[in-house]
Amino acid sequence: MPQDEEANEHTRLLDPRVVSLSGRKPSRHDDHSEHDASSTLSSHVSKEEQVLAGTAVGERLPYNDYTTIDWLHDLIKDSFRHRAITSNKSIKGQLFSAWDSCQGWFAAALIGILTATVAFLVDIAEATISDYKQGYCSTNLLRNREKCCTPKRPFMAIMEDVGDDCGAWKVWSNNYWGSFGIYAGFAVLFGIIAGAVTMTTKANLPAAGDDDEVDRVGGGQGRLVGKSMYMAAGSGIPEIKTILSGFVIPHFLDFKVLLVKAVGATFAVATGMCLGKEGPFVHISTCVGYLVAIRFPKYRDNGRKLREMLSVACSSGLSVAFGAPIGGVLFSYEEISTYFPRKVLWRAFFCSLWAAVILKALNPNGTGKLTLFETSYGVDYEPIHYLVFIFLGIMGGLFGGIFCKANFVWSKSFRKYSIIANHPVFELALVVFCTTLLQFPNPLTREPGDVIIKNLLVDCRQPEGSWVCEQEASEDKSRYYGWLIYGTLVKLILTIITFGCKVPSGIIIPALDAGALFGRLIGQVIPNISPGIFAMVGAAAFLAGVSRMTVSLTVIMFELTGEVGYIPPFMIAILVAKWVADALSSEGVYDLAQTVLGHPFLDPEHALSIVRDEGHLVEELIPPAQTMREITVDVGPECKVSKHLLATKLSQLKARGLMDAGLVLVDGNNMLHGYLAQGELEFSINEAEVLQDDEPVDLLEGILSTFVDRTPLTICAKAPMEYVVEMFGKLGLRHLIVVEEGTGKVVGVIIKKRLVLYLEGLHH
Repeated sequence: MPQDEEANEHTRLLDPRVVSLSGRKPSRHDDHSEHDASSTLSSHVSKEEQVLAGTAVGERLPYNDYTTIDWLHDLIKDSFRHRAITSNKSIKGQLFSAWDSCQGWFAAALIGILTATVAFLVDIAEATISDYKQGYCSTNLLRNREKCCTPKRPFMAIMEDVGDDCGAWKVWSNNYWGSFGIYAGFAVLFGIIAGAVTMTTKANLPAAGDDDEVDRVGGGQGRLVGKSMYMAAGSGIPEIKTILSGFVIPHFLDFKVLLVKAVGATFAVATGMCLGKEGPFVHISTCVGYLVAIRFPKYRDNGRKLREMLSVACSSGLSVAFGAPIGGVLFSYEEISTYFPRKVLWRAFFCSLWAAVILKALNPNGTGKLTLFETSYGVDYEPIHYLVFIFLGIMGGLFGGIFCKANFVWSKSFRKYSIIANHPVFELALVVFCTTLLQFPNPLTREPGDVIIKNLLVDCRQPEGSWVCEQEASEDKSRYYGWLIYGTLVKLILTIITFGCKVPSGIIIPALDAGALFGRLIGQVIPNISPGIFAMVGAAAFLAGVSRMTVSLTVIMFELTGEVGYIPPFMIAILVAKWVADALSSEGVYDLAQTVLGHPFLDPEHALSIVRDEGHLVEELIPPAQTMREITVDVGPECKVSKHLLATKLSQLKARGLMDAGLVLVDGNNMLHGYLAQGELEFSINEAEVLQDDEPVDLLEGILSTFVDRTPLTICAKAPMEYVVEMFGKLGLRHLIVVEEGTGKVVGVIIKKRLVLYLEGLHH
């Protein structure tokens, strides 16, 4: 991506007095309110359109209900803004310039503070609601079991007249089947609530032509409808990756989505399903980042600058989820962001710091510590144990590879049935009931996901009444071993069928649970060392197999447990798990989720690996002649055209179902003279009314010249496809002009969405 430097611009590409966001007046298609739901494309597409969609650039494409930003365009616009601010040398101007420079740091701190506050409320609410499935605190209904049973400080005991035992906690029933029935009833109720609130965020992406009264392509009378999405469903990470790569998902980061995500995650996790709130915390933090950033014009009016702040906000999500501020920064860099320059790294570090400080002060866990699963085993590993860590990595890779393949098949098969696709809450209720039926009998999996991990990482030198330590101290451990094996398999099966349900959910905690169960099992046969160590390393290995995270996951694990000395075992297990999982499935869970959900995403490294060995050339993306005739404008020797011609060309663009294409300006010899984006053209003709019907439009000196890119980037038709991938990936282009080898004549144009679709066709 372009660096945030002042551009040396010699053309009239932009005029800050006229151009707003993306070079034009923002329309509702460009709402920068930037989802895990099973998405369906509901556009009315005729057979002729379907044929066109598979042929070339400029036709109706599956991704045409997404618009894109132009990173270079926004870089230049920000340079104009920066020069205008710094040119004022008065005291007032200097103060304003200083404030402009500090806005990013101020916004980063505010994002961290607000994210920690939301996380605190969700953590407290989820812990309390989850325990309602088993009982209640007789002294205070708003306390969960741990808080109700925790010995109180002397002055609190005096004021509340509560003893230090756990007599205040009352179970609903002492009968097994009675307990099961109440547990299952509350779980299903919580699931229905979570699903119901998530349904309120259903929305359709805008489709090209939905301003028109008729569908010009198909000829029908119905309006075009874009992709249907549940904005608050899932973790939100695939959608955030899509947004940060330069695409736009309107309203995905609105306050309503934030509120529903927080409430939905609270009740969804409280059901006991195999999902976590850590992924949704990333979405929540990004919503906070968006809502803060749009209060500052420099971010609100520039899509590129806005995405810088969204990358910063992502880091605070993992910071508050795990109490891992450094891991949160690395997660944003490694897994989420496409564009992450050094200044974004510094601000992400600052944002994550504030989130961690505020969360520690609020103390949702009641420990006074930021570390979520603090351990201190007091023993060191031997060289022979490296073989065990490698084995855990292999099993973690197998778990991750199997999960990714099985979940993809499950999403494409089971969820295609109409009763499931049309009634997401019904599916959710079924999954909740199956989860309760399978997990309740096992004492190891009956608790919420984070409590399961805490129980499995226990050091039995100081058991403190731990059920796990009691079982490991008994002579007959066969039943305990059976529960560990059963728990690992159940977690795999339930995570496969749960991930993708229409509720806020993440994959991190279920993967950690399964890894901890398996690692604790393996630790039973390793003498003279705590089994909790292998539970800890196994958790990291299984999550690595699912997500393919490496550096960020290693840092998260030692921040999560406080075991800095076990970084080498973490690294070994994580690397082996990634290698094995990649051999089984080349894409991690978030990449597969993007495929299932149908979100466009251009990963330059992955794309290069696809085209490198095939010898593909740029000419494969050249549109057919009919398309080129419709998107090309002969400007003549004086660079003047009629308003009627421009209106006709705009109509043809919209009829092809494109939302952010444009016109290529050429002369009689087909030599390039510029590029006029569809959005700018529509603004000039229909909204701004700056063009007069009775006079030619001057593209060099007239008002429309401020919208014309006089120096669009070009590429030779015979160039290797790797060039296109690198230019779109590194420069953040929205379009690229293709010229003929030798003559320099325009022969085609490539738009980003077509390139993404083309690469997916090669991959599959």
